[in-house]
Amino acid sequence: MKVILASASPRRRELLLGIIPDFEVTACEVDETLPAGTPINEGVRLLAVRKGEAALRLRGEEYMIISSDTLVELDGVPLGKPRSEEEAKEMLSRLSGRGHNVHTGVAVHFGGRVLSGTATSTVYFRRLTAAEIEAYVATGEPMDKAGAYGIQGEGGKLVERYDGDFDTIMGLSLALTSELIKQMKELTNDEG
Repeated sequence: MKVILASASPRRRELLLGIIPDFEVTACEVDETLPAGTPINEGVRLLAVRKGEAALRLRGEEYMIISSDTLVELDGVPLGKPRSEEEAKEMLSRLSGRGHNVHTGVAVHFGGRVLSGTATSTVYFRRLTAAEIEAYVATGEPMDKAGAYGIQGEGGKLVERYDGDFDTIMGLSLALTSELIKQMKELTNDEG
């Protein structure tokens, strides 16, 4: 069975290699607008499903397609990727000295079926100075990361501790992905 990762993220590619040694990558742009009132943990699941559906249209049903989306949540508000350095500084200032949730949705499409779910970890930032925030934003690392930081890079220095799985924070829950793949194989093997 051929596997497609529907993501341009190098972090997700690196993580998926830990459980699947051979796969192709197909990145797709999707509308990330969610219906008003959608809970954030449900929203990332829906976005993961959308990304998988877009890859499915490009590649076909003979592939198992794995897709994912990640959002940072602070006080019930999602923090996506910053659109400017100023927005990155503002996000980091809000995260300073506080805990926040990182939700990662995963979807697996195969044989006309889709299975999906969400994993959540909690990250606690230490109190940051304005100079630390300025220096971190100047690295450019925050600009393509939900919540304006990457825990696996320089952003890890901002973190005091976390509860949950590190890979969920990075953007692809390996436990959830493995479970969804296992369930999908069981479903599709039962039919044939």
